[in-house]
Amino acid sequence: MAFAPIPARLPADWPMRAQSRTIHAGPHLWHVQQMGDGPQILMLHGAGASTHTWRNLAPLLAPHYRLVMPDLPGQGFTRMGSRTRCGLDAMAEDLVALCADQGWQPQAVIGHSAGGALALRLAELLPLKVAVGINAALGNFDGPAGVVFPILARLLALNPVIPSLFARLAGTEAQVRRLLGSTGSTVDTEGVRLYKRLVSDPAHVDGTLAMMAQWQLDGLLARLPQIALPVLFLVGANDRTVPPQVSRDAALRMPQATVAELAGLGHLVQEEAAAQTAGILLPFLERWL
Repeated sequence: MAFAPIPARLPADWPMRAQSRTIHAGPHLWHVQQMGDGPQILMLHGAGASTHTWRNLAPLLAPHYRLVMPDLPGQGFTRMGSRTRCGLDAMAEDLVALCADQGWQPQAVIGHSAGGALALRLAELLPLKVAVGINAALGNFDGPAGVVFPILARLLALNPVIPSLFARLAGTEAQVRRLLGSTGSTVDTEGVRLYKRLVSDPAHVDGTLAMMAQWQLDGLLARLPQIALPVLFLVGANDRTVPPQVSRDAALRMPQATVAELAGLGHLVQEEAAAQTAGILLPFLERWL
């Protein structure tokens, strides 16, 4: 077990910074934040985000649960140790190894967007009691985009110039506001500042591109009917990134899956409406944990 203090490059004003630690487990140097007491819950952000996405929700859950919130490999402040381990299965395996290294025994996992897919994959690998997907990204691209987009992502990920170029072009406040607005969510000024910090970081962009290039959902989607534990899909009715119908369709194929919808909210419901999100999550978690 390798454990170190707060990452040196973590900004002094980063949300929940006092709860941050660096953990070297497997190929990666993980940035993990922990807070609260009670049954352990693993919380996984989506592609292009970091633990900051939980800044409003975590304080509402922490009085009841012990939250474990890692940055995914290459994203946020987790240093990617292997570029070949950014796909769904590899990330899930490395998260299992991280839990084993630290002696964590999460009873639930909450994942947002791509983290929702990771949550369901972990439900196959860990003895979890429940899983939650918040606007879970469980759909492949349709038609020609399903072929072209993964190839394009792989080409971009292989070009060492692209992350720095993207960070310079997209890391402006106007571009970040435009990007966040396209999700259907209204993100506050603090959220814009934090995403701008991430988008301006070539290493974070590189990690996000590597994840997108290696992401494959077909196996998981085929096995959805075999995931028997209780699953809650929480969706924002105004999500423009992952349509709510994606979660509804997935739930219909699973033995114990339900869908809860938040009206008027977008892809980042945990950031724009943390109290409403917690109001749905807490009764569900209390029932099963």
